[in-house]
This record gives sequence, C-alpha cells and structure tokens, in this order.
Amino acid sequence: MTTARLFCALIALVLLLPAAASAQTLQDVLQRHAGEVADPGRRTVGPVIDDLVASGLPEVPDFLEAWAARDVVQRREDGLFFYAEPAGDDVVTLLDIASRAPVAEAVPDDTIEEVRPNGGVRREIGTALVQFQLSDPDIETRRAAVGALARALGPDQIAPLERSIPDEPDAALKERKERLLAYLQARFGATTETRVAALDSLSGDLSVETRAVLNRVLATEFRVAAAPQDGPRIARTLTPGADIPRAEAYAALVEAGLAPEAVTPQAIKAGLEANVEGGRVGGVPVRELGTDEARARAYVALAEAGTVPPLVTEAGIDAALAAHTFFEEYVEPDAEVIAAATRALGSTETAVAMNRTLDLGLDALSLASIYFLAAVGLAITFGVMGVINMAHGEFIMMGAYTGYVVQLFVPDHTLSILIALPLAFAVTFGAGVAMERLVIRWLYHRPLETLLATFGISIMLQQLAKNIFGTQARPLTAPGWLDGSLVINDVVSISYIRIAIFVLALIFLAVLLVILKRTRLGLEVRAVTQNPGMAASMGIDPDRINMLTFGLGSGIAGIAGVAIGLYAQVTSEMGQAYIVQSFMTVVVGGVGNVWGTLAGATLIGVFQKGVEWLNPSNTLAAQTYMILFIILFIQFRPKGIVALRGRAAGD
Repeated sequence: MTTARLFCALIALVLLLPAAASAQTLQDVLQRHAGEVADPGRRTVGPVIDDLVASGLPEVPDFLEAWAARDVVQRREDGLFFYAEPAGDDVVTLLDIASRAPVAEAVPDDTIEEVRPNGGVRREIGTALVQFQLSDPDIETRRAAVGALARALGPDQIAPLERSIPDEPDAALKERKERLLAYLQARFGATTETRVAALDSLSGDLSVETRAVLNRVLATEFRVAAAPQDGPRIARTLTPGADIPRAEAYAALVEAGLAPEAVTPQAIKAGLEANVEGGRVGGVPVRELGTDEARARAYVALAEAGTVPPLVTEAGIDAALAAHTFFEEYVEPDAEVIAAATRALGSTETAVAMNRTLDLGLDALSLASIYFLAAVGLAITFGVMGVINMAHGEFIMMGAYTGYVVQLFVPDHTLSILIALPLAFAVTFGAGVAMERLVIRWLYHRPLETLLATFGISIMLQQLAKNIFGTQARPLTAPGWLDGSLVINDVVSISYIRIAIFVLALIFLAVLLVILKRTRLGLEVRAVTQNPGMAASMGIDPDRINMLTFGLGSGIAGIAGVAIGLYAQVTSEMGQAYIVQSFMTVVVGGVGNVWGTLAGATLIGVFQKGVEWLNPSNTLAAQTYMILFIILFIQFRPKGIVALRGRAAGD
C-alpha cells in the first residue's frame, strides 16, 4: 500500500511540474535576473531579454517599452519591480508589473530605486520589441515597427521580420516587409546564396532605399600598393592627375610609408638656420642664400650629409606616383556578392535612366500644354486677322485676376474654379471685342501701328491692374483634390495641377476643332483666313468674323490665365512671362493653324525641358538656347511646322 501511494504521489508531482513551470509570472522572470534588470549592461542584457521573450507572457512587450522608457522601479526592501506613478511631493504609487493595478500608495520615493538602462541597452530592448510590434494586432503599431526597422537595418532583425511575414494580413504591409527582408538579407545574409538571391530580387528596383542598399554593398575604400592590382574586389584603378589630384595621391603614399614626406619651405628654412657653421650652410655662404636656388643647393648638401631629410623634387614625386598603383577596393570580401550587386545596380541604373526620361517627357508635355493654352488664342487671332497683339499676355493676366475675384466671394475652391473658367472667358471675350472695335479695326493692314497700339494697351492694362489689385501677388488657390502629385514610382511623378492643365488643354483642343470644323462660325473663320475678299463676295462679313475671332482668342487667353494662376503667382506682370513663348509657339507651329500651335508648343516644351535637364542650374540659358534654336528653325522652315495651304499660304 505504501509503495502504491508513493507511486501515485510521484505521478502527481510529474504532472504538476509543467503546470507549475508554466504558471510563472513576469515578476518571477525578472527576479531570476534581478541584478541585470536593475543595473543592465549591453553585454549582460541579452539573456534577460531572451528569457522574457521565451516566457511567452502577454505583458512582456508592455514591460520592455516601460523598461526602455525608464518607467520601471525596484523596491529596496524586497527587490521587487513595479511601475511608479507620481502621487504627490516625494511619494509615488506602485503599480503591479504585470497588471498595472495599484499595489501600494503614498510610497516614499527614497524607498525605491529607478531602473535606468543606458543607450546601448535601450537599443537592444528596442530590437527585441520589434518582433512583438511586427505582429501586433494594431496595423498602425506594425507600420511604426516596420518604419523604425527601415531606419536602422541590422542583422538581428532578420529572424523576427521573417517570422512576421507569413501571418501579415495587410497586402501592402506584407510587401513592404518582404522588401525590407530582401534588404537585410542582401547586406547581412548568413550564406552567399541567400545574399545573391536577395540581390537578384532587387534588380531593376527604382526606389531610393534599394539604390542605397546596393551602394552600401558595393562600398569601396581607397588603397595604394607598390604593384598592379587585379581581381574581383578591385572596383577601379585611379590615375594621379586625372582621377585623383597629384598632391592627394602623393599624400597617400607618405601616409602609407611608401614615399618620403615633402619638405615645406618652412622646414627648409628651419633646417638651414639650425645648421649654420662658420657663416656657411652646406658649403654655401650665408650671404648668398637670398635666392631659392641657393637655398635649395645648400639644403641638398645637408640632405646628402644626412643632416636633414632629403628634398622631394617634382621629378621624385612623378617617379613615386608612377611606381605605385592607386585603386578603389570593394569592402565586401565575397566575389559572388560583388558580382550580384553590380548586376543589380546596373539594371537599376538603367531603369532609373529610362524612368527619368519618362519623367522629363511628362514635364515637357505639361509645359507644352501650358504654352498651347497661352498661344492658341493668339494663333487664331494672328492667323485670321494678321494682327500682332502685344496685349495678349494681359488677357491671360485678366483671366487669372478673374479667378482671384471669384474666390473672394466663393470660398469653395472647386466651385470657384468652375465658375471662374466661363466667367474669365466672358470677361476677356468682352474685353477683346471692345479692343477690336475701338482700336484694332482702324489699324488693319498696318502692322507696325497695330504692334505699337497693342503694346501701349498692354502697359495700360498692367497699370490698371496695379491700381486695382496692388503690386503684391494674389493667391488663386487650387482645390484640395489637386494638391500633391501622382507618384508613379520614386523617379516619375507629376503634380495633379499639371495633369488638370493638360486635360484642360486637350478639352480646348477638341472644342476648338469642333468649332472650326463643324460650325458655321468655324467655316466662315476658315474662309476669311484663306481669302478674305472671296469670303466677302460669298456673303460673309469679314468685319464681324474679325471681331468674333479676336474675342474668341482673347477669351481662350482668359481661361489660360485661370489655369496658369493655379500654380504661378498672379501679378500684373504675369502675362509678360508668356507673351514671348506664345509668339514663338505660333511662329514655329504655323500661323492660323490649331494643329500647328499644338506641334509648336510640344516642340518648344520638349526643347526647353531638354536644355534645362542638361543645365539645370541656369534656366536663363534654356530660354537663350530656345530662341537661338527657333531662329535657326525658321531659316529652314519659315512657314512653321504646319504651313497654311491655298491662297492664304502666299499672303
């Protein structure tokens, strides 16, 4: 019977041992490492963190955050750990380390000891926290953990990040984790195969982070050697005087102990002064040391005698540089990793170059759409009437100010723009009709007088705008949905305002084509453009067509002013910035042709952006080269890209 009872007790003890072990609390774990928790060091904190993580207790992440934030205290009398909350002067309330429930109140703060881990320990704790935060139920916590990990990549982050990926429910965040894992494995992978596979997965990636990782893998350091160097770790050989300054190359030889240090004039003077004997230095009388040649001769004599360091001549420097090899060597020792990183970086740089070309093309199209809007009204006016309207830029300015005034009364920016577009057309259409009736109609076939008259009107409209709105720039605010940019990748992006202007240009292109090709007015405009006399004999009133055409061109300029004012400053002089480009667009594209204006705007936009890309620090140079290009262009094609046909072509 006794034996049976003993056996049963043993069985019960064996069954209860796992339960007792699993019933450990956070305080139990901390007490096993009380000394390391209270006074942690970077070398001793590892086992504590490993034990905390292995415990699987749900309150461990909360404790680690509080430990890193220095919110943990230890009671002196029993060594137990608590959280502390101030409860008054020199007293605190102790909270349970697991549940944060109050344990003791009004505890004097001289009976507790604050736990204050140093910076190194806090970084170790932060690394341990990552594995909890990467799998936290709250997606914002997971995103914050991924962001923190991305800012400081380290080899100890591979395992927790890899464990968190399979259970990540958010597709975008999972993709981000996989990309970060590739970065970590590319730099810190345990095997060559792992690193090469990670680097291959990064090939062609356009992100700045990827390029930074690849450049870190392919980091180099400057080296100098007595013999030529070859091998997979040699990034490139440097030629003194071409790839590296001669002085810097020789200084590297001196630092490496491969060449004597160059003697400075001050050192020569000190050496001569220290070796004066009997009125002579190195056999040269002191009274003869007034020239550089004499001092050099005396110093060489001292150097041959071993009294002073030898003098380094230019010939000696050239010989030393020619006898040594200067090169950059990859820091990475693994040749396969270097080759994989080189392939990946080459593919990425090719993709970046292609996307930069695409980005430049989008910028050029955006600029072309602005030029088209600004110039198409002038093209119609000039083509039908032959009038050089120097006040065209002021109609753009009037449209922009119309938008500004509308926004003073309509605070909703979307609604205000929808109102401003037709209102700007109406205002500038009316102003254009008035200008044609009062001034232009009396100056037909007198281009010089027309130019001078419209130039005077331009100055008058500018001064009128200054008197009404002042000289300060006025805001024309775009709707909120036009804020920001459409980001295609880390290289290609375009602002939503530019996209809206591009769409507006397409709409107006379509509207103008419909008006000119499908309406009675368009038929009459084309007839007057080709042959005014014949059109008049067929019952068309050229005078009326001229008035409507001038008003239409001015109205389109007003709409262009609203569009341009969304991103440019609205001032009384803003039209002057576009009048030159408008005339160049019309001349290059072809007078009186909408398609020609579109082609001219595209050509000028592409050329200007291309020059700015080649010389981004000097936008004035782009303008100058553009004018020179147009002068050369019209020498070979004086009637523009799309020339008028028929009888009008000969006028």
